[in-house]
Amino acid sequence: MSASTSREVEHEITIKAPASTVYGLVEDIASWPRVFPPTIHVERLESEGGQERIRIWATARGEVKSWTSRRELSPQDLRITFRQEVSAPPVAAMGGAWVIEPLTEESCRVRLLHDYRAVGDSDEGLAWIDEAVDRNSRSELAALRDSAERAGHSDELFLTFDDTVHINGSAEDVYEFLNAADRWRERLPHVDRVELRETEPGLQVLTMDTLTKDGSKHTTESVRVCFPHTGIVYKQTRVPALMTVHTGQWSLVEEPGGLAATSRHTVVINPDTIRQILGETANVTEAREFVRKALSANSLATLGYAKEYAESKA
Repeated sequence: MSASTSREVEHEITIKAPASTVYGLVEDIASWPRVFPPTIHVERLESEGGQERIRIWATARGEVKSWTSRRELSPQDLRITFRQEVSAPPVAAMGGAWVIEPLTEESCRVRLLHDYRAVGDSDEGLAWIDEAVDRNSRSELAALRDSAERAGHSDELFLTFDDTVHINGSAEDVYEFLNAADRWRERLPHVDRVELRETEPGLQVLTMDTLTKDGSKHTTESVRVCFPHTGIVYKQTRVPALMTVHTGQWSLVEEPGGLAATSRHTVVINPDTIRQILGETANVTEAREFVRKALSANSLATLGYAKEYAESKA
């Protein structure tokens, strides 16, 4: 491996939060989609002691990539090392570490290390990875700082909730309805415009204009990861102004006589836009209620039409 076709890089940031708080955010992969902008979805495949194997879906330079990594967790050293087991081209190999160094009881420095090489030792591929790693590392460190510094003060801005509909039909038919989002404009009255790109089977980029009950229109863009007949997870990469983060999941669980179809939303409210959107006297409580009602209304409408569709075929 020549120096011209391999790379070792480091990015760092100082965070005004305890090192243990920061370590916890990096360790907890379930929180990654709402903490780190590039991360769409993460699944833990194996876990034993301080070793784990995870699969990650994330954006890199506007493209959606997926890979499998092994992680070694060292809470006593405040260090997590990672090595991609199966990389996505143009990456041939990649690894690195999160290193958290306490500065005071209430502050720390975070170093994010990467080493990598490109498929075929290509200069073009290496340049692509250079830019992707630099962009994502800066984005992730800034987001980690914001989340850690808000920890303990931001519970009121965070909400997650479920809506469930019981359907006397097959999971295959409900999944087909949810998966074929390119047909939502003709199937769902609250969808005004839709554009669906499937970059590879099960990986979709969905752009749509959605109407709310008050007649306003929101344009959103989501990356969706589809798991045939069991569910779809997604993250909005373009969110309405009242939110800073919105992730979601459609899950289908078979039960006697049919299935339970559940829509889950996880949202972080944007406190800076509440008054602009909801009026000068509006507060966080009203914003939470507004967001929950709007998202639940659309989810329940979608599940209602999916129920009709599946039960008509049963």
